[in-house]
Amino acid sequence: MTSTPASSETVTSLLRGLDVLGILSRADHPVSLAEVARLADTTRATARRLLLTLEKLGYVATDGPTYWLRPKVMELGDLYLAGLGLPEVAHPHLAALAARVHDTCSLTVLDGDSVVYVDRVKASRMMTVNIAVGTRLPAFAMSSGRVLLADLGEQDLQRFLDGLHGEPITGHTRTSPAEVARLVARARADGYAITDQELDPALRSLAAPVRGPDGHTVAAVNVAVHVTRTSVQQLRDDVLPELLVTTRAIEADLAAAPQLSAG
Repeated sequence: MTSTPASSETVTSLLRGLDVLGILSRADHPVSLAEVARLADTTRATARRLLLTLEKLGYVATDGPTYWLRPKVMELGDLYLAGLGLPEVAHPHLAALAARVHDTCSLTVLDGDSVVYVDRVKASRMMTVNIAVGTRLPAFAMSSGRVLLADLGEQDLQRFLDGLHGEPITGHTRTSPAEVARLVARARADGYAITDQELDPALRSLAAPVRGPDGHTVAAVNVAVHVTRTSVQQLRDDVLPELLVTTRAIEADLAAAPQLSAG
C-alpha cells in the first residue's frame, strides 16, 4: 500500500494519519512500527510521529513494539452515521422485517468498490458470517452491491468494471467483469438481486434498493438466509414481497424528510 497522493490543496500530515488509521483497521493483529512505515510508504520516524499523535488523541493504543486501534475510533463512524440520517429512518422498518422473516437484515451503502454496512438487525437464528456496522465487503460479490451498482451511470459502472480484479471468495463467486456486468443489468431490470453462496458457502442473500425522492438509489436492504433453511425460490416467493414492503416504507419516510436522503 502507498500513501494517499497529496496536492497543493491538501494537508499531507492529515492524509498520512488517515492512512495509518486505515492500515490498523485492516490488520487482524497488532502492527509493528516497521510494518506501519512499510504499508504507509513512509519513514519509520514519520510513522512513529503519526502513531504517537494518534495515541495522544485516543485513537491508537500501544504496548511499545506494536500498535492497534482503540474504541474511540468508532466515534468517527458514529459522526458519519449521524450525518447520514438514513439508518435512523430505516431502523424500525429493518427491525420489523427481521421479525417477520426471522433472518438477519441489513442496510448498506456503496463506497467506491465496497458495500458498507450502516445498520444491521440480527435474527435469533445463528449466522456463519460475523458482520457489524462499519464492515466493508466487495460490492461485486454482494446482492446489495449489485443493486447499488445498478444505479450508477454508464461511465461510473464501466470504471468499476475496468478496475475489477476480484478474487473468488467461495467456489460460487462470480468474478469476471462481463458476468458481473450481466448480473448488475439483471438487478436493474428486476429491481432486486439474489446471490447464492458467493460470500459464504452457507449463505444466500436477497437485496433491493432504497430510492430517494429523486429516484436515485441511496441504500440497499439485504436479507441473509442459511442455505439449509431457504431455497432461492423461497427467497423470491416468500421473502422478496416482505423486502419490497420494507424498502417502500423506508422510501415513504425519506420522501417525508427528503434532506436525509441527500446526506
